[in-house]
Amino acid sequence: MARILITSAIPYINGIKHLGNLVGSQLPADLYARYARARGHEVMFICATDEHGTPAELAAAKAGMPVADYCAQMHEVQKNLAAGFRLSFDHFGRSSSGRNHRLTQHFAKRLGENGFIEEVAERQVFSVADNRFLPDRYIEGTCPNCGYDKARGDQCENCTKQLDPTDLINPRSAISGSTELEVRETRHLYLKQKSLKGEISDWIDSKTDWPILTTSIARKWLNDGEGLQDRGITRDLSWGVPVQFDGAPWQGMEGKVFYVWFDAPIEYIAATAEWADDAEYPDSAWERWWRTDRGAEDVRYVQFMGKDNVPFHTLSFPATIMGSREPWKLVDYIKSFNYLNYDGGQFSTSQGRGVFMDQALSILPSDYWRWWLLSHAPESADSEFTWENFQVSVNKDLADVLGNFVSRITKFCRSKYGEAVPAGGQTGERAAALIAELEGRVRAYEGHMEAMEIRKAATELRAIWVAGNEYLQSAAPWTVFKDDPDRAAAMVRLGLNLIRLYAILSEPFIPDAAAKMLAAMKCDDKTWPGPVAEALTVLKPGHPFETPEVLFAKIADEEREEWQNRFSGVRT
Repeated sequence: MARILITSAIPYINGIKHLGNLVGSQLPADLYARYARARGHEVMFICATDEHGTPAELAAAKAGMPVADYCAQMHEVQKNLAAGFRLSFDHFGRSSSGRNHRLTQHFAKRLGENGFIEEVAERQVFSVADNRFLPDRYIEGTCPNCGYDKARGDQCENCTKQLDPTDLINPRSAISGSTELEVRETRHLYLKQKSLKGEISDWIDSKTDWPILTTSIARKWLNDGEGLQDRGITRDLSWGVPVQFDGAPWQGMEGKVFYVWFDAPIEYIAATAEWADDAEYPDSAWERWWRTDRGAEDVRYVQFMGKDNVPFHTLSFPATIMGSREPWKLVDYIKSFNYLNYDGGQFSTSQGRGVFMDQALSILPSDYWRWWLLSHAPESADSEFTWENFQVSVNKDLADVLGNFVSRITKFCRSKYGEAVPAGGQTGERAAALIAELEGRVRAYEGHMEAMEIRKAATELRAIWVAGNEYLQSAAPWTVFKDDPDRAAAMVRLGLNLIRLYAILSEPFIPDAAAKMLAAMKCDDKTWPGPVAEALTVLKPGHPFETPEVLFAKIADEEREEWQNRFSGVRT
């Protein structure tokens, strides 16, 4: 049994996330966590809401709420939606927690004491109308690269170019819309990442098994142009982790908070501490996951994220940990994803474009979405959601293949033998060939899941379902029954055991359907299959079962067209 720590990139608090956000981090992380648990490993699966920074303040202002109240409300919304998608977090924390405040200040203090933080006087945009400095996201204007007129002061959402507020053409305050802006001097703390470049580079070079997407982004930020730069880790905001605190190795930083991208990854650690606090465990319970001097040396730590988050997790967060000179656990593997696009364009939270998590659950159960998103995960390239593709995939894979198999075998058994596993007979050569095929496919499926090759795993799982259908079609127990009911009984017995096997293998992808299949088989034995031949004898003759309701309803053309029209614009 291994110990596996899994973190998913923590979603911003500013509104409900769209399906592109979901498939880029939380959902594949859940798939891997469920699989690891099924294989008997000890798993700690952590996520949280990212509650500091400009997006939180802007969203709260738009909602007309104090930012603390807004964050508390949206945390509950996101937590409930995660549960709706069956995301099996061990803890879903909050970056505004007391634990994260203390840990963030601890890391900052250690970095300062070790010479990795310096004070820098910099010129920053000040809004006369708002009487405040404007952090990057509080400034909007026209992108100098592509001409998009709603670019933010940190990045253009249209062309993804990284920007400084002073790069923008015709800049304006995102708070008031005022163009009465000045550039004034202010002081901030910078993390001296350049001083750690050699250590970070050697560490990245040692990760020979990482996806090319992850390492290529990391090396680009490390080496392209002027290479890795020191980075400001404080902002002129009121909501966040205070920069000035008792014991801080600097003075005069009142009224400033740590930059959200400094404190957000630290929340992975803090959320694990929150988990221990909630369960009234001692600190040793969470430290054994994060401190290599207190048990974490045997932990495998895996992170899941979209490609836009890779620089922060391969450079900035490791710099924070390395610079502390304390024995904290560094990530072992980063599974990164490209973007999921929406019907010819981009998903966009800020523009309300696409299908959002609450909307998705309002029209179909989570398994439909989980299956499509995971089987089309944007691993090697961007992928695209279209309603036509979604309909075809659901109808063919879930309804015609898996659902049809479960329905045919249980209904036939009920009509001919009753609702109990029938006795008698031998299965013959077709069954032997099926078992041999499944043995190879189940082991291949395991290999893909271990390697986090999600689309390959989904393809293999579907092939496992197809194999059962093909066996049923060729063996034709309904025909054999007429002359040899005992031999037909053996085929049916094999088919009912296949339902249990399918439930166990499919649970990481479609947990609700898997639970229904096991419940129908009146079986709570979820043991991961060793030899397939043995796994297909678990349900013995006489074992009762129920014929389940339809597992997956097909999506009709009229429904697809209605949803396509409903979600063709932007969310208001």
